[in-house]
Amino acid sequence: MSFSRLVRFIPKSGTEACIGQPTDSELDVGAAIRAGKDVEVEVFSGSSALSPGSLTGKKEVIGKLLSPLAESEVGTIRCIGLNYVQHAREAKMAIPEIPVVFMKPSTSLADPYPAPTIIPKSQLSTDSCDYESELVIVIGKKCKDISEAQALDYVLGYTASNDVSSRAAQFAQSQWSYSKGFDGACPIGPVLVSRDLVPDPAKLKLRGLKNGKVMQNCGLDDLIFSVPKIVSFLSQGTTLNPGTIILTGTPAGVGFSFDPKEYLRDGDEFAVEILPYIGTLVTNFEAEK
Repeated sequence: MSFSRLVRFIPKSGTEACIGQPTDSELDVGAAIRAGKDVEVEVFSGSSALSPGSLTGKKEVIGKLLSPLAESEVGTIRCIGLNYVQHAREAKMAIPEIPVVFMKPSTSLADPYPAPTIIPKSQLSTDSCDYESELVIVIGKKCKDISEAQALDYVLGYTASNDVSSRAAQFAQSQWSYSKGFDGACPIGPVLVSRDLVPDPAKLKLRGLKNGKVMQNCGLDDLIFSVPKIVSFLSQGTTLNPGTIILTGTPAGVGFSFDPKEYLRDGDEFAVEILPYIGTLVTNFEAEK
């Protein structure tokens, strides 16, 4: 694969989105941007993570960090619910025998910090905006009816997401797409990590931090359905196009599990950290005026 870690960004020197690779291979790009540091990037010739091209020899500094994929590239966003053993236990729900699937519209996609996620007016009165830290699978090649053994061959790479959820709306319905599909309810980033860097996603570690306080802390080895299982399952009878993103579920420690509830409100910041390689997706929350 031509890249190890890709970012999509607008450089300080221009206004057009670029694709590149951080010059510091160890840098947590999301944390560095949040801290106000300059992040230098080696620019690729392409304009999309799906076809990055080759290194140009040119270097730029990130002016604005964007989601690794654009809204026009992701199609309908697939999501797996109740996919960690710990989370099923805290929700007092049985371990599912097959993956639980719901979808988000492409309009829910959002950029990392400093772009905010807006809590919609329609949901403010319920005070139930919740976080869910998740690993994201990005499909790189069109696939259908593939086996688990074939699945990773069709994965382009991985990033992080926050599956932002309105619990009041979620618990009022049997279907979850509405409560998790508001504009901005699917920030992803900060980088897209090549599958070659992560041969076994189960070895990744995930944390979710609300205003700096650790709320979620879990290894990806707690997944009920593995990455190959998820990709294979979703491909049965269904074409997964390049750019398809798949949210893989969240571990224990979501806001509704606490007493009192740890919901997100105006001015809160939430960070999804997945290590190694992916780094920290930071999102600020603002109430819609």
